[in-house]
Amino acid sequence: MQIYINNLTFAYGIKTVINNLSFTLNQGDYLVIKGKNGSGKTTLIKCLLGINDVKSNTIFYDDVDVNLFKQWTKFGYVSQSFDDFNYEFPITVSELLNVSSAKGVDEQTRLKLLDQMKIFNIQNQNINSLSGGQLQRVFIVRAMLNNPKILILDEPTASIDKQNKEFFYETVERLNEEGITIILITHSDEIENLNYSHILTMHRDTSNDYKVRIPLQKGGHTL
Repeated sequence: MQIYINNLTFAYGIKTVINNLSFTLNQGDYLVIKGKNGSGKTTLIKCLLGINDVKSNTIFYDDVDVNLFKQWTKFGYVSQSFDDFNYEFPITVSELLNVSSAKGVDEQTRLKLLDQMKIFNIQNQNINSLSGGQLQRVFIVRAMLNNPKILILDEPTASIDKQNKEFFYETVERLNEEGITIILITHSDEIENLNYSHILTMHRDTSNDYKVRIPLQKGGHTL
């Protein structure tokens, strides 16, 4: 699925956060979005996911305007804080995945994903007993249940240790090699070792021109 952004501008009241941003991603691309806190990274993701209202003719998915787009199961989303989950509610990993599954997702698919994430052995554990790394893997599995075409990750390694970060990035790269488009948000220096195809740097000063680049070290060029 192609993503086409055409002169996207977004403001909270009178404060412009994104100003005239344009780029195109094709299926299987790997975009890293970096920038300091407050530069508009998460705001952009909310625009892409239809959470923020945007003007018509600014975001398209395979030529369908975001305001008319209905096939949201094509997206998988892993947030930084998992703020859509009630941690006080006692639930096991398997129970969480069962209630998160779209209709038609069978048990074999869930078990396969758990095994791929190397958390097959914790499927009956309470979600509240997991480490940060384990929890991150569970929510990746949840995001992958619908076999998405695009996986969006919002600062996914913020609360996990070095070993789990390495495993996480290896997992993301493998998913990308399988043809899934990756959009990864970060403000860290970890991107030096990532095998991304495009990078977007966002700034608090929205007068700056945005440039989506193919890394020069890979023989790329500025789009």
